[in-house]
Amino acid sequence: MSAFGGLVLAWAIAAVLQLAGWAWQRRHRNAGIVDALWAFGIGIAALVIALSGDGAPLPRTLLAILAGGWGLRLGWHLWQRVRGEPEDGRYAHLRGRWQQDGRKWLAFFQLQALLVALFAVPFMAVARNPVSGVTGWMVAGIAVWVVSVAGEAVADSQLARFRADPANRGRTCRSGLWRYSRHPNYFFEWLHWFTYVLLAVGSPWWWLAWAGPLVMFVFLRWISGIPYTEAQALRTRGDDYREYQRSTPMLFPWFPSRPASRSTQ
Repeated sequence: MSAFGGLVLAWAIAAVLQLAGWAWQRRHRNAGIVDALWAFGIGIAALVIALSGDGAPLPRTLLAILAGGWGLRLGWHLWQRVRGEPEDGRYAHLRGRWQQDGRKWLAFFQLQALLVALFAVPFMAVARNPVSGVTGWMVAGIAVWVVSVAGEAVADSQLARFRADPANRGRTCRSGLWRYSRHPNYFFEWLHWFTYVLLAVGSPWWWLAWAGPLVMFVFLRWISGIPYTEAQALRTRGDDYREYQRSTPMLFPWFPSRPASRSTQ
């Protein structure tokens, strides 16, 4: 099987997973599972494409470990949220519009399977890399992965602790990494995709690896990430979140423009 064949197989697996997720949300009325299954789908896609590629063993092994590990960690984190919390406000808002329209929800879940295939395109570049020895680019790729995964995990943990405190209901987290970016988890998620640009150096398909950070930035910034998350935050937190928007950078971490008001630890 070629790397392209692996991509098709990864899409098919993701489609089956999302079909199961669609059925699950019909019973539990919680569409948040779609995000967990997307992340698991990315991890599975990395493993399938790594196995089916015709590149050297080392870059394919790194792809399986790093991308597979990233997807499985994120998927498990999101699944824990789905199990332990009410439906994410973004999906609850959507449910208010769609109700239980099975066709719309099914199309929405299957769109996520297609997005798994789209975001797995950079993996084909790595899986075709013929470079068999350790290079500085590979070391840099591993370093980017470590920093990005650690940063995303820290941001997720800080937000989870904040949300677990009932006293913070209706308030905005401004502590830790959230003091320097309104979406530090998204920033590190975007940074993570440069791992595969670095691992693909030397591949005849190297240019494909750039699809990862470029497409992820577009989705986070304008399509499904920040716009929906901030719209929901404004609905639930109002002026508190507007003040946070005025003082804190949107995505790329930097010092707030003024002391963060009502900060909690």
